[in-house]
Amino acid sequence: MEALIFLLIILILGFFSFPLYSYFAIIGVFAYVLTDLGFIFWTIFTVSALIFLIQPLRIKLVTSKIVAFIKNNGLLPKISKTEEAALQAGTNWVESNFFKAEVNFDEIYGEKVTELSEEEQSFLDNEVNELCEMTTDWQIFQDRDLSKEVWQFIKEKKFFGMIIPKEYGGLGFSATAHSHIIEKLVSRSQVLAITIMVPNSLGPAELILKHGTQAQKDKYLDDLANGREVPCFGLTEPNAGSDATSLTSNGVLFKDDDGKIKIRLNFEKRYITLGNVATLIGLAFTLSDPDSLLGDKKDLGITFGLINSKLKGVDNSRRHDPLGIPFVNSPLYGKNVVIGLEDIIGEKDGIGKGWQMLVESLSIGRGISLPSVSLGGSKFALNIVSSYTSLREQFGLSIKNFEGVEEKIAKIAAFTYMLNSARNYTIDAIDNGVKPGVINSVMKYHATEKFREVINDSMDVLGGSAIIRGENNLLAHAYFAIPISITVEGANILTRNLMQFGQGLIKSHPYIYKQINALNSNNVESFDKGFFAHIGLVHTAFAKSIFYYFSRAKINCQRGEFARYKQKLTWVSAEFTLLTNVALGILGPNLKQRENISARFGDILSYSYLITATLREFENNPKKEDKILVDYVCNYCFNEIQKAREEIISNLGYIGFLLPLVKVNPFGVKAEDKLNAKIVSSLSDKERLDDLTKNVFISENKKDRFTKLQEAVLLNKENKDSFKVLKIALKKGVIQKASIEEMVKELEEKELLSKEASIKVKKAHKAKQEVISVDSYKVRTYKAAR
Repeated sequence: MEALIFLLIILILGFFSFPLYSYFAIIGVFAYVLTDLGFIFWTIFTVSALIFLIQPLRIKLVTSKIVAFIKNNGLLPKISKTEEAALQAGTNWVESNFFKAEVNFDEIYGEKVTELSEEEQSFLDNEVNELCEMTTDWQIFQDRDLSKEVWQFIKEKKFFGMIIPKEYGGLGFSATAHSHIIEKLVSRSQVLAITIMVPNSLGPAELILKHGTQAQKDKYLDDLANGREVPCFGLTEPNAGSDATSLTSNGVLFKDDDGKIKIRLNFEKRYITLGNVATLIGLAFTLSDPDSLLGDKKDLGITFGLINSKLKGVDNSRRHDPLGIPFVNSPLYGKNVVIGLEDIIGEKDGIGKGWQMLVESLSIGRGISLPSVSLGGSKFALNIVSSYTSLREQFGLSIKNFEGVEEKIAKIAAFTYMLNSARNYTIDAIDNGVKPGVINSVMKYHATEKFREVINDSMDVLGGSAIIRGENNLLAHAYFAIPISITVEGANILTRNLMQFGQGLIKSHPYIYKQINALNSNNVESFDKGFFAHIGLVHTAFAKSIFYYFSRAKINCQRGEFARYKQKLTWVSAEFTLLTNVALGILGPNLKQRENISARFGDILSYSYLITATLREFENNPKKEDKILVDYVCNYCFNEIQKAREEIISNLGYIGFLLPLVKVNPFGVKAEDKLNAKIVSSLSDKERLDDLTKNVFISENKKDRFTKLQEAVLLNKENKDSFKVLKIALKKGVIQKASIEEMVKELEEKELLSKEASIKVKKAHKAKQEVISVDSYKVRTYKAAR
């Protein structure tokens, strides 16, 4: 009994993170009062207390021995210069809590919400709508380009200058405005969205803003903002994709005939968006100084330059064809292209700092642009699928009422809500000055992967209407383009397996990076503090995991809506922290090479973030009808976390015996089927659907396919009672099945429908038939089409 009480005391101390001296004090009191231990115990106890509580003594007798063991056995993790730059870039944010066995809901809910300014809202309602009205996705695909008028409008209205401050001629918009603009544009055309997205993502404008000299800002930014310069960014090469440090494009310093130091560039780039139309190329290359013109160092490292596309030796005349999606994407070639030191971003001070500039700037593409594309596409798909399935009938029923279809629609709706929640949380943080490098990787991965699922499910639901290409098909081009989003800004396999957890573990863990730095600098005192704090964290995580496991976290007091999910999230955080440190203890530095293990830890971390964002969204916008979506998202995410939990334990051989214990007491299970029905039923309310798909562009042109779909839904809903009369009459044999005109005429003759109702029914039926129709072509036209 005394042993059990003693164990319980130790766990309670760990649960509440008591300092080390309290352990010795309480253990001493416990031993003195409840046990009869002799001189040997008290001698060992006293010596241990002195050693571990007096830091200089602890360093000399314990810590120094640990440091020597780590160094002698090659256990010190190595961090390359490129990894160091990535770790230094960005800031720790909410993800760091999951490495500390805690979740701070006050901090989460306290993140300030960014509202669109009047100017930003006006731009979204006017200029963005006007741009969308100027073209259609089908027309862009037929022309294989944007029209001259569209290009001119984009430049004149400063769409390329959204991130450029007003003092340099740009719009100076927030990340929130940037996201909403891309979100709306993609619901009109992915090509339109990509064309505008890229200059406002990683590229010359952002790099000049952050790292350029004042002279470079004055020279380039106003021209970039107003479209007089069209930018692109040349990074990727045939043998340097995800590993940008493998660049072979090179620049060599030399003196020209006037004795000025210049750079001779040779490069080959590919997959460069806007490359063919760019006038200003941001170029990544490795710079060397073989003649020591700037100093003794020969290899000066990755450097970014600003290249006029008209310079002799530059060739941007070719284009790629990315799965038939006609946004401008090109290879770039350069042979003996000469530029000056003033063409380096940051001039001389920017030499060799290209990798650092790159990792600091990736937040736009990963955290804003691509998630906004995925969210806009998901909203668009949800509106189409929900609307279409309410109109399309089989066996006398709207196909949305079949359980298989119901399951897909519910998933699309829940994923859209989840992506919107995560976008809002991330963008708010960025607008508040946070640079969430780890979470940006999470956003890039999950936004594009969830959008892939949304589009695939939408294609399944729409069936033949989704696979017949033509002006009437609203989803095919999004389906074609999905692999592009998956690939760019770091391929998703890399992002999941190496970046989410691999970067997060060192950057966001409260002690690992400190310990590594202490070891590398031979600072034993600093290592001592970090190491024993780390041990304390592990004990806290262990204690919390034990208590939460047996209580299913119900002992964790939470308030407000969805308190149960908050309790479970704290449980996940505790066990995630424990498992992370157990894996470190078992695998050591080799954890980085165990990519599948790292990917599963990344899954737990990322799904924890998605739950967090979803709960925050409901807290900020508490709508009763959204509760079912929150339930779906949380059940889905906890179930995915459970899968990752089981796979980690089964693949860490030393702890595989625990697998039955985690299976019998899971974090979560898949939501019940009845939740699907509730979600789909709620979408029958047009206002509800419009709220979930807010900011999707709807043309004022009544001939527009998507506009027709909206009109058809309204007409059929308005006439549902008349259609019900028709169905009952058919079922009872009052009328015989025939054309809609003949059936309505017969109902009118039998005085079952009024003349006015008959006219409205025929109009609604015609609208429905029109939107469920598909394209067809004369053979000659089909063969001539591109």
